[in-house]
Amino acid sequence: MNIGDELPAREYRVTREQLIRYAGASLDFNPIHWNERFAKGVGLPDVIGHGMLTMALSGRLVTDWLGDPGRLVELSCRFTRPVVVPDDDEGALVELSGKVSKVHDDGTATVAITAKFDGRTVLGKAVAVVR
Repeated sequence: MNIGDELPAREYRVTREQLIRYAGASLDFNPIHWNERFAKGVGLPDVIGHGMLTMALSGRLVTDWLGDPGRLVELSCRFTRPVVVPDDDEGALVELSGKVSKVHDDGTATVAITAKFDGRTVLGKAVAVVR
């Protein structure tokens, strides 16, 4: 691993069905993730994806690149903008990329991750530490 190494970019579709499945797995049944009327009633443009689901997709980008999920030491980010998920078969397109930004003396490296929806960043300060 070298500074500047780029991870293969990935695109993931997030659909309403996935939101329901994620809600069941995570026990996060907040209605902003499944009820359009409620989401709009609290000022959102529509139903939004779970921030932790978007974060999980960024982790998948890294673990697919590593080939071994056990090599992911740490994953962190800030949720900066929602992923709005339309009620159709296509869902929302989340685009992910990453680049090695630091290589540490202890054999680990830091990967800076970029996650975008609709051309705008949705995760801030998204980084993974890998072994």
